[in-house]
Amino acid sequence: MLKVATYNTNSIRSRLGLLLDWLLREKPDILCLQETKVQDADFPVASLTDAGYHVVFKGQKSHAGVALISSEEPRHVVCGFEDKVEPDEARLIRAVVAGVPVVNTYTPQGRSPDSPHFQYKLEWLARLRALFENHYSPRKPLLWMGDFNVAPEPIDVHDPKRLKDHVDFHPKARTALEQVRAWGFVDIFRKHHPNEPGQYTFWDYRVRGALERRLGWRVDHIWATEPLARKSTGAWIDIGARRAEKPSDHTFLVAEFNLS
Repeated sequence: MLKVATYNTNSIRSRLGLLLDWLLREKPDILCLQETKVQDADFPVASLTDAGYHVVFKGQKSHAGVALISSEEPRHVVCGFEDKVEPDEARLIRAVVAGVPVVNTYTPQGRSPDSPHFQYKLEWLARLRALFENHYSPRKPLLWMGDFNVAPEPIDVHDPKRLKDHVDFHPKARTALEQVRAWGFVDIFRKHHPNEPGQYTFWDYRVRGALERRLGWRVDHIWATEPLARKSTGAWIDIGARRAEKPSDHTFLVAEFNLS
């Protein structure tokens, strides 16, 4: 059994205690982290290795940052797109763990639809599609996990009519994500929870009572190519971590695969 998870920490140093408790309790084989918000020199490597895990990471000061934690040593670690296009922030890390290729991404948020940051988001997703085309095959196992900063369908946001022009639900963002999915991915959570409303991974700190009022978004995802998706046995959102003391505004999304 392979147990994998993704989690936007919104600062790994602020969430380190919660993260270590979760690792001890859940014992995932692979955990992808986003928005670590820490320079590489200050990443809390020792805390994770003392917990029995390997970790590789790419960060920058107070912004973005990704990490991949695994029970087995990751191989063939690569950070960024390697396509020579600027800017290439600390938003992508990929490796092979236990024979399974894993891509962990923190997709840009986009700020506002009329902002150059939104155009960067769309271009970023197109670059990601090109990366999958150039380095992987939809006919072979591949995991893509992370904070995609896109809710794919109306069921994935609490108020699709009011939020229709939000950068994380905007038609252009959804189309850009769909173009990546069409390369050959299956949404593992939706495979096991089709048409199930109210399933969210993010609740905005700025919205009073967002968690209790179910004012959330499903923007964190675990997607897999069909050969691996066929082996998925379940997926769930650990909402309890969002209720913990000093939580991130996101929570853990988990999936399991029977590789035997």
